Amino acid sequence: MAKGTKAAAVNRLQTTARLFRTALAARLADYGLYAGQDQVMLALALEDGQTPGQLAAKLGVRPPTITKTINRLQAQAFLDKRASQNDARQAHIFLTDTGRDAIRAIEKSVRKTEKVALKGLDKKEQKAFAKLLARIEHNLASNVQAQPAEEPGDTA
Repeated sequence: MAKGTKAAAVNRLQTTARLFRTALAARLADYGLYAGQDQVMLALALEDGQTPGQLAAKLGVRPPTITKTINRLQAQAFLDKRASQNDARQAHIFLTDTGRDAIRAIEKSVRKTEKVALKGLDKKEQKAFAKLLARIEHNLASNVQAQPAEEPGDTA
């Protein structure tokens, strides 16, 4: 693949991802949710009671970012923070009843946004597209894991 074509493909992937998130954010706003909050909620729907550190690691964000999001979701009554029974310094995050109700709205919003995004693609094309994205995701995840962590103060 020529360099210009590779750059165009990466640019298109970035643009598509951004447009998808923007369209999804508009739907989520109807339920009082902001971009990124849906990912925290969905992660808790899969495994309730995670620590902020576990959530940050699963979502690939920094701990201060997850803390800010948790605090906002707690203020909106979607989440509840409870001290660990084993270590009072550690908190565990749980969905509230309001949060569990919001999961259905989030899933519905994702399905509607996905339907719009995949409009005009037949089932075979959708399956091929999903396989390609899974391969790209695997490549990037493997590359990130293979990279040595930078030490504070390191410069490139």
